[in-house]
Parts: sequence; structure tokens; C-alpha cells
Amino acid sequence: MVTQEQRRRQLAREKFLRQQQRRTAARRKANVRNSVIASVLGVIVVGSVLSYATGVFKNDDSKSNASAEVTPSASPPSKAPDPCEKAAEGKVKSLSWKKEPAMTIDKSAKYDLKLATTCGDIDIALKTSAAPHTVNSFNFLASEGYLDHTKCHRLTTNGIYVLQCGDPKGTGMGGPGYTLPDENLKDKTLKNNTYPAGTIAMANTGQAHTGGSQFFLVYQDSSLPPSYTPFGTISASGMKVLKKIAAAGESTGQGDGAPNATVVINKATVTKS
Repeated sequence: MVTQEQRRRQLAREKFLRQQQRRTAARRKANVRNSVIASVLGVIVVGSVLSYATGVFKNDDSKSNASAEVTPSASPPSKAPDPCEKAAEGKVKSLSWKKEPAMTIDKSAKYDLKLATTCGDIDIALKTSAAPHTVNSFNFLASEGYLDHTKCHRLTTNGIYVLQCGDPKGTGMGGPGYTLPDENLKDKTLKNNTYPAGTIAMANTGQAHTGGSQFFLVYQDSSLPPSYTPFGTISASGMKVLKKIAAAGESTGQGDGAPNATVVINKATVTKS
């Protein structure tokens, strides 16, 4: 039997999907209109509206980004300088596990996650008691060096404002082999279907309880249904790093693509406060 909470979440997802479908239709109309203008004037005006898939933070690479239309003589858009340093030496480890790691953290204690990236350190206070499975998983993954030398593969700059990381493959398709239960979806910070700036939350496939290792860092308030486990708060200095990365833009010019900044997690560590 479907509970009231399950029904509420389903309705929220359906509403979100309808919004994305309307945006997709609007984008297609804009592309057709721009093509007509191009044939008459010889100048193509690129109109773009960001299109999202049903699961906005899917840990797969199934979504496709709209590509900008340009005349043969048009030059590619200029890229902002890469604000990040060269990655530390080392290779991504190829690791996988069949089941979620055993609970080893103290659920009543405070833990911190530090992402030492090529663009600067991002420090995060973890919400241990509210999301113990998620925090325990990151404690395990960090101890195994699973996130070390991995690229943050996705930056969104239109509608939702996040940097997505945690995939050793760097494609959006990687994971640790196990999945985690959703947690803390009623966090008091999630108001009006908004994930506030400074939140770190889990990516998933769009279905319940499908989080793995991929996560996203919110650098500006972002409209999203409460379907992604929020498990920590980013420090002020970490937010400066994120905004520096965002300012460099993303690869497609459409608002959703690989970050122009070379964002690599040199080392991820979890410590007990």
C-alpha cells in the first residue's frame, strides 16, 4: 500500500518531470526559430534553455546536452582561464564492493570530510546522526582511497547550480558496487523544493535508495525535489573554491557539462571531530 509520504514524493517527481518536458519543448522551438533567422540573416542566434532528465543527478551518462548551432565561419566561444593547479601524481583505484560497508562510525560523534582538490580545499561538516549510512560510506571510501585522483565531471550553471563529483570513471556512470538508503530527506534546510547553497547531497538514478559514491556540491540555491540525501554543510572557504570553479563555466555553453576548470580530488579524508 502506498503511504501518504510516498505519494507526496511521487507527485513531486511527476511535477518536476512536467517542468523539464516544458523546458525541453521550449528549447526545441527556440532552436527551430533560430535556424530560420540564420537562413535569412546569415547569423545564427543561439537560444538555449537547460533541459534536465527525470533524475537530475543520475549516476549514469544517459542524458544528452543540446549543442549550440553556429555558422561555419563562427569562432568557438572563448574559455575562461583554468583557475586550478595541476593534479597530484597518482592513479584512480579500480575498486568495487558487493554490499554496503559495515557500520563503523560513532553515530553520535561529529565527522568532517575534506576534499583536497586542484582548485583548493573544500571542507565539509558531515551530518552524522541524520545520515549515518551515507557518512559511514564516505568514511569507508575515503579510507580506501576510492575518491583520490578522481575528476569532478559535471557542472551546472542554469536553473540548478552544482558541481558533481565522486565517479572514478569521470563519466557519470561509476559507482562503488553497492547502493545506500535515502536519508535525511526532511532536513529542515530543504524548504520549498530548494537545496540551499552550501549543501552536499547524494546523486542517484532517480529512484529511491540508489545512491552510491557520486555527490553534488551546491554553490547557489537550487530548485530540486527533496529526493537527494543531504549529508553535510560546506565551509565558507570551501564555498569560495566552488564559486571559483563555477566562474570558469562549463564545456557546452548550455549550462550543463564538464567544468572548464580542471577539478580533481587529489585526496579525500574523513576525520572525527
